[in-house]
Amino acid sequence: MSGFDKSWLALREPADLAARDPGLVERTLSWLSQKERPVIVDIGCGTGSSVRALGTKFPPDLQMDWRLVDYDSELLSEARRQLGDDGFEYHQVDLNQLEDLPLEGASLLSASAFFDLASARFCEEMAALVAERHCAFYAALNYDGKVEWNHPHPLDSEVVRDFNQHQRMDKGLGCALGPQAVAHLQGAFESLEYRILVAESPWDLGEEQAMLQQEMLKGMVGPILEIGRLGPAEVDDWLAFRLDRVHEFSSCRVGHLDILALPSD
Repeated sequence: MSGFDKSWLALREPADLAARDPGLVERTLSWLSQKERPVIVDIGCGTGSSVRALGTKFPPDLQMDWRLVDYDSELLSEARRQLGDDGFEYHQVDLNQLEDLPLEGASLLSASAFFDLASARFCEEMAALVAERHCAFYAALNYDGKVEWNHPHPLDSEVVRDFNQHQRMDKGLGCALGPQAVAHLQGAFESLEYRILVAESPWDLGEEQAMLQQEMLKGMVGPILEIGRLGPAEVDDWLAFRLDRVHEFSSCRVGHLDILALPSD
């Protein structure tokens, strides 16, 4: 599975931080605070957004260890540049090889904006690995298939439909679950007798996030054209309409879901 451009990850991180459900963050921290020295394995870590989202909320006297995992060596290098080495390990792992994950002694497996890109089989195998180690699981910002704008365009529903279809194509970990990821993860962990909490974590984007809106819109074009139900002229017209309104009191809501799975005892 290939990584994402670090400039895109930096652009989206403030929206991600604002979107995370605070209740699930608090429950995750409560679980970890029960451990003497928790070990967090963060997969698809990018440049370390999970560390910045969770790490600053820990009690100052709680020592912890992070194992950051990504396939992209450049993103791992950037994470190390930003975070340093004290309390952090960096692991370059092909996530198609789950046996290579550094899960020994893990308290929590975490991920951000990741599992909607993974297959049903991957999610099931990951849940089984987590349960074998009796650790917790926290996955934030999984795309749920909902995108809404306050300025409607006649093609909005077709654009979102085609984008969602593309999200279910193979992203490097088998045919992706896309918007069904959280429902599938919930079922997998329930079958393992985990306690499940799910909460909405939408992006609410306004003019302050104009650049993020612009890059998101441009990034939707390729997948929509690849599906091929809408012609290039239609997509160009839709994109021009959307870009023109980014600075005109336009807002956009992109749906995400957070999921926390805790061992039952």
